[in-house]
Amino acid sequence: MKKWTLDFRIWHWLHAFVVLGLLGTVFLRKTFLSWRTNSEILSSKLIGMDINVTSEQAKLLAKAVRAPMWEWHILLGYALAILLIVRLLLLFTKSGKQNFIDIASLNLHKKMVKLGYIGIYTILAFMSISGLILVFYKDLGLLKETAHSIKEVHEFVFNFVWAFVLLHIAGLVIAEQREDEGIVSEMINGGKLEE
Repeated sequence: MKKWTLDFRIWHWLHAFVVLGLLGTVFLRKTFLSWRTNSEILSSKLIGMDINVTSEQAKLLAKAVRAPMWEWHILLGYALAILLIVRLLLLFTKSGKQNFIDIASLNLHKKMVKLGYIGIYTILAFMSISGLILVFYKDLGLLKETAHSIKEVHEFVFNFVWAFVLLHIAGLVIAEQREDEGIVSEMINGGKLEE
């Protein structure tokens, strides 16, 4: 019998793709597609072509340039919310329960890893809910100031997602070198349950 069923493995890799996509859009927003930097570039280039724009107009242009990328962030956010619901449903499958069986019998390190997963699912649930609130704040009757406060917390909590991804990758590299050799390939081919 496979350690990880096909449905769980598909979920895992879709989830990884979505989270990395969300990280990528945030990275682009904070670096290459920053409206602050790009509005200055647009202003200077337009002035060089004898076209004067106000700083507000340059800001609008810079935000328009990154708008398609931000639409991807929202779409990936919807996908994340759906995948988290699917993960809850997978808890009722044998493979989905695998991560949380016999936690009491594990060593401290393995217990911390399991708690880390529960923590990241909680953080991702918060990110999904707060992201949906930000998209639909007007429909929910929230004030713009309230949405801005939620956005501030949403952006702060996102730092924990960055940290988890880095720790997850580092942990996989270390685990492959130590007691869990083949852990990555098991998530691809399903592995075998120890009997």
